[in-house]
Amino acid sequence: MKQSNLSRLMDYAGSRRVLLYLSWILSALSAIVALVPFWYIWRIIHAVFLAAPHFEQAGHLAVYGWMAVLFAIVSVLVYIAALMCSHMAAFRVASNLRKELVRAIAKLPLGAAEEFGSGRLRKIINESSAATETYLAHQLPDKYGAIATPCGLLLLLLVFDWRLGLLSLVPVVLGFLIMSAMTGKNMERKMKEYNNALEVMSNEAVEYIRGVPVVKTFGQTVFSFKRFKDSIDSYEKWVIAYTKGLRLPMMFYTTAINGVFAFLIAGALFFTAGGVTNAFLLNLLFYIIITPVISLTLTKIMFMSENGMIVADALERIDSVLTLDPLAEAAAPQTPKDNSVELENVRFSYDGKTDVIKDISLSIKPGETVAFVGPSGGGKSTLASLIARFFDTKSGSIRIGSVNVKNIRKDDLMNTVSFVFQNSHLIKASILDNVRMGKTNASESEVMEALKAAQCMDIIGKLPDGVHTMFGTKGVYLSGGEQQRLTIARAMLKNAPILILDEATAFADPDNENKVQAALSELSKGKTVIMIAHRLSTVANVDRIYVIENGRVVETGSRNELIEQDGLFARMWQDYQTSVQWKVAKEGVR
Repeated sequence: MKQSNLSRLMDYAGSRRVLLYLSWILSALSAIVALVPFWYIWRIIHAVFLAAPHFEQAGHLAVYGWMAVLFAIVSVLVYIAALMCSHMAAFRVASNLRKELVRAIAKLPLGAAEEFGSGRLRKIINESSAATETYLAHQLPDKYGAIATPCGLLLLLLVFDWRLGLLSLVPVVLGFLIMSAMTGKNMERKMKEYNNALEVMSNEAVEYIRGVPVVKTFGQTVFSFKRFKDSIDSYEKWVIAYTKGLRLPMMFYTTAINGVFAFLIAGALFFTAGGVTNAFLLNLLFYIIITPVISLTLTKIMFMSENGMIVADALERIDSVLTLDPLAEAAAPQTPKDNSVELENVRFSYDGKTDVIKDISLSIKPGETVAFVGPSGGGKSTLASLIARFFDTKSGSIRIGSVNVKNIRKDDLMNTVSFVFQNSHLIKASILDNVRMGKTNASESEVMEALKAAQCMDIIGKLPDGVHTMFGTKGVYLSGGEQQRLTIARAMLKNAPILILDEATAFADPDNENKVQAALSELSKGKTVIMIAHRLSTVANVDRIYVIENGRVVETGSRNELIEQDGLFARMWQDYQTSVQWKVAKEGVR
């Protein structure tokens, strides 16, 4: 049997679930106590009314007034206690949810997490878990208070004059009917559409922000990012249409729950056709005073049904991460014998249908430097990511040191393979902590040695606090080439025997490129190196080149051998030489 959403959240509360139960009881008690001041107010009106016109003869007015104040204060204090209990439990639930999500993401193949989208993951970790916290901390206690309030109201409404009491309930019935029409299955579907629109917009916003430098460099506008603009336009159309659709039922609902007075006045005129008695007038005054609580309670109930849908949707999105298959771990893990790499009949597809890697077999000896080159979209980066096990192959095998990567412990594999991306990232932390990510137990002197080897001392020298300078918000910002050198220092500190370079100098300026190349030369010593190259000048001295086109290895050999074959690489090399000559000629004209 499927577990309810509330039951699931209770499981995450652990030992604090008792606080949630206590918060519901206290909230219901607070709602009942909050009705008592109305009775004392009626007692005051009753005493004054009977004493008129000799108001000085009205007795116990001060006592009634202070009792009303006392019960109001008690109600507030009990409600605060309820919220304290609910918040303590809700924070534990949100914390445990975030921890489980992060643990699940940590176990995913790196490529799967990247495919999911950083904006979407951020929204699920932060906002979906926060939705459960708001629901448990505020909305559930309010729900039980809102349930207790009508029970107490029903008693008060029927005790004084059952006829006026029943008239007061007519708007309640109308309000519930209209509310049911607004908050049914259609509302649940709309809520999902709303969150989907927000999620898409969040993801596209992240991608847009990452591409802002390109937009500014080429003088483009936001319209260059059509998907981002389309997501905003789609959200706008959806919200306007949804708001217009609810306009009429919301108008009737508001009219109904605030129309209690109209029913009471109409009833009073009908019931007093034969004359007005003091008792009836007093009862009417009481109903006029207390009935605003009805509209407030109904509105709370309406929003509670909506909040329940929000939590259900949040849990569904959380499950979309938790149900992803983690990276499979071997029951009997093995250790690579050396730093050789072998691929045998490897196939891979992102969607399970169209292969982007098609039956590739190759062998890289320990200490050998090879390059993957070829047209964009041919599968070079995908092939390299398979070696690092960012994804698992569809068929075939990848072996490191004669051991299938699937049989190597994840931590061992990560210690065996280093990956330097063309678009490097640093986290919001000190330079020391950023580099130390390559080896968490490294001493500061070891980090400094790695920075020196990676040609980073000029960067450290200009920072206000050296390696202890914070990077990012409220810290320093570095150029792309400088960040790249720091990530190379991180890879040096890690000192993995297999190194994958995904066009590591792509975004470096000439000065930084020379230093990055020097750092990479130092980093590559004694390692098996796989380069993904777009600039053919970087592959001139590699041991072997694999030319990859449409997911297949179409040529292999040294640079000179491939040029002599007059195939794809030869044409690419000719085009590259032509572009270099054109660039030199153009600079000469200037």
